[in-house]
Amino acid sequence: MNLELFIARRLISAKQHKNSISAPIIKIAIVAIAIGVIMMLVAFATSLGLQQKIREKMSAFTGHITISSYDNNNSQVSLTPISTDQDFYPEFTSVDGIDHIQATAYLGGVIRTETDFEGIIVKGVGPDFNWEYFEDFLVAGKMPNVSDGLNNEVLISRYTANRLGLEVGDKAVTYFLRDETSRTPLIRAFEITGIYNSGFQEFDELYMLGDIRHVQRINRWEKDEVGNFEVFLEDFGQLEEKGQEIYENTGSFLDTRTIKQQYYSLFEWLSLFDFNVALIIGIMILVAGINMITALLVLILERTQMIGILKALGSSDWSVRKIFLYNAGYLILLGLFWGNLIGLGLLFAQKYLKLIPLNPETYYVTEAPVYIGWEYIVAVNLGTLFLCMLMLLIPSFIITRISPVKAMKFD
Repeated sequence: MNLELFIARRLISAKQHKNSISAPIIKIAIVAIAIGVIMMLVAFATSLGLQQKIREKMSAFTGHITISSYDNNNSQVSLTPISTDQDFYPEFTSVDGIDHIQATAYLGGVIRTETDFEGIIVKGVGPDFNWEYFEDFLVAGKMPNVSDGLNNEVLISRYTANRLGLEVGDKAVTYFLRDETSRTPLIRAFEITGIYNSGFQEFDELYMLGDIRHVQRINRWEKDEVGNFEVFLEDFGQLEEKGQEIYENTGSFLDTRTIKQQYYSLFEWLSLFDFNVALIIGIMILVAGINMITALLVLILERTQMIGILKALGSSDWSVRKIFLYNAGYLILLGLFWGNLIGLGLLFAQKYLKLIPLNPETYYVTEAPVYIGWEYIVAVNLGTLFLCMLMLLIPSFIITRISPVKAMKFD
């Protein structure tokens, strides 16, 4: 074992390779592995980062799971109220893994200015509303105060503010109809205290956030009646499982829908990124493996005489093969080192400096988000090392076919 490692170290010595035929091929193999690792790390980080960022933005508006009345029939506004007197509210104790639950209500309206108008949906929220996500979206002003007495403070999107020429401190005069038979609209003059921008235009062009008590009064609901409940999970990966558990632990008159069910097409689009990442990983490992196979074959060809001498001295085929596999393993580790150094450097630069912008109309984010997690970094490195070494076992069989007598005559 020690002799094999010693010979392998001599094989991979820079001086040994400096003037050899294999030197440029070995360098190409190391570069191929490094580039492959960089591509795989970037693919994982950007794909997971984009999926995570979009999920966070969507859940900020709808929660992970929505509980509402069946009578709402998937409407964007709250048609039928449900009572807050539920076993699962304000604490969902019957299901584990619930991070937060909040009561909300939706009401359609029209904001009108002297020159223009815009249709919106007022999302009524109360003291239990989780403002954490919207704090990241806030671009001007402050959050509306919905904890004290009823007030007219609202949060609108930058998209709506720009279309109507509104700013923080302006009045958003909004018209509502109680039902389809009403001819006289109800008018509310809300005060804009904050402007948000999620980068998710599909939501930004719709929602204005304000006190839920306005929605209750306009709809003539009782104080304990709301439109729906939004549930946030501790682990998004358990969405389907927890969605089913929540459905089983709510009343038969209540409907439960996960965020994936509400926005199926968008999540199908996100799932395409998983296929792209798998494709990139497969191609990169294949290219790296082919380059390593080529380098190993050249090394074997270049060291044919040494192989013959080792066999003549009594070394087994497997012992000689291990020498070359140790050598190849070192070259793979060298490529992994440079690939990780450059790849992680690029990812951290993007994470903190935001060097690469994206079109929010296409990707729903303003810059390429990255998720840096040790789980996929370790998986990429171990997977690349294992698969490349596995592929090298086949060309190493050539060593078993080399005759000591012919090898020592080989020039």
